[in-house]
Amino acid sequence: MVRRRIFVKNDFRWIHEEPLAIGSGRCILPIMQLKPITEPLLRWYRLNARELPWRKNISPYRTWVSEIMLQQTRVDTVIPYYERFLSELPTLEALASVPEERLLKLWEGLGYYSRARNLQKAARAVVEKHGGVFPAEYPDILALPGIGEYTAGAIASIAFGKPVPAVDGNVLRVICRLTGSRRDLADPKTKAEIRGALQDIYPAEHCGDFTQSLMELGATVCLPNGAPRCGGCPLAEFCTARKDGTTGEIPVKAPKKGRKIELKTVLLLFCGDQVAVRRRAGQGLLAGLWEFPMLDGHPGRAEILEYLRQSGIAVNELSESVTAKHIFSHLEWHMNGWRAECASTDGPAELIWTTRQRLKQEITLPTAFKAFSKQT
Repeated sequence: MVRRRIFVKNDFRWIHEEPLAIGSGRCILPIMQLKPITEPLLRWYRLNARELPWRKNISPYRTWVSEIMLQQTRVDTVIPYYERFLSELPTLEALASVPEERLLKLWEGLGYYSRARNLQKAARAVVEKHGGVFPAEYPDILALPGIGEYTAGAIASIAFGKPVPAVDGNVLRVICRLTGSRRDLADPKTKAEIRGALQDIYPAEHCGDFTQSLMELGATVCLPNGAPRCGGCPLAEFCTARKDGTTGEIPVKAPKKGRKIELKTVLLLFCGDQVAVRRRAGQGLLAGLWEFPMLDGHPGRAEILEYLRQSGIAVNELSESVTAKHIFSHLEWHMNGWRAECASTDGPAELIWTTRQRLKQEITLPTAFKAFSKQT
């Protein structure tokens, strides 16, 4: 059991938690009364904001696509994908109607393909339930497939000027350092309390800029891994971590569990200009996407030849190809590649033989196979 008390003094607010059985309290989230940061942060943002394509001609659709693409992907990586995506699918209606295979090809290389599928599901929901007009209210945005609290807040504030916080890792880091909070970032209560604190101080006429200013500060100044650029920070005078010399310790993250390692063998099967691919299962990791045939483990040459023989694939030549490692959020694939020149396109029904040109232009291969795609 704990007792919580809120203290306010000199523009600072603390949420104080006291374990009743022990009697010694600890400050779990010292939240600054954040009002003083809005003006210096907005001034800094207007002078220093990066020129990014989604910040031009702001619309709900453009903001939404950019925020989904930016999840777990660097800005520099996203920009060319975003521009190509918007060039081919400039409207929500275009996204709703594009064939899935083409959608996934446009997404190829960004990873996390469920994001692209959910984009299309949400676009179709807007067409069917909202007459093709993107909803402006936060609860309605949040109800769309693939949109969580952060993305809904970003769209509501940036595209519609609503005073709704968008709290991502950058914003959590900024606020934790400002306030000196050592709360675990993985604790949902931490994010909820920071959202609540920010909600109170949104400037009514500049909600979109304020959301983006917090994101921008975290992305360009209040950097992770203990290396913030405090000398260029417009909020340095307010920052508890800077004053205490604890920027390298804050924010606090609970240790992650080690990833599971899986050994895979990728088979590059060629017959003249044809190369073999197959569909992955409709459920689970990389669901429904194309892949090169794979075996579990790292079998040797004799085992691979026997597998191919039993599969009805006649091989003229077999040689080792590249090796690669791909990291997913929860596991790693350690992959060995083998290249086989085949006598014919016979083999299991699951194999689809396609041309190298079609493979490059139409078929979506996950980033996990990038090193092997380069060998085709």
